[in-house]
Amino acid sequence: MGESLFLMIVGMVTVFTVLCLVVLLGNIIIRFVNRFLPEEVAAKPSASAAPAIDPKVYSAICSAVSTVTGGKGSVVDVKKL
Repeated sequence: MGESLFLMIVGMVTVFTVLCLVVLLGNIIIRFVNRFLPEEVAAKPSASAAPAIDPKVYSAICSAVSTVTGGKGSVVDVKKL
């Protein structure tokens, strides 16, 4: 009984230690990446450069969304990819 309790405590301490190391190393890696490798901000294309959507196509998209969602959905913006 005593040996099994000792093994359980050793196992729990080992798991706790490994999890603490994972959290610590994860935080260190996140701070390093955020400091030395910042996210690049992509330039947004201007609205005038984007081609205009044909009004017939826009109305077809709106009616398709309305039909599929049962009138609960709406189209906020349509962009050509």
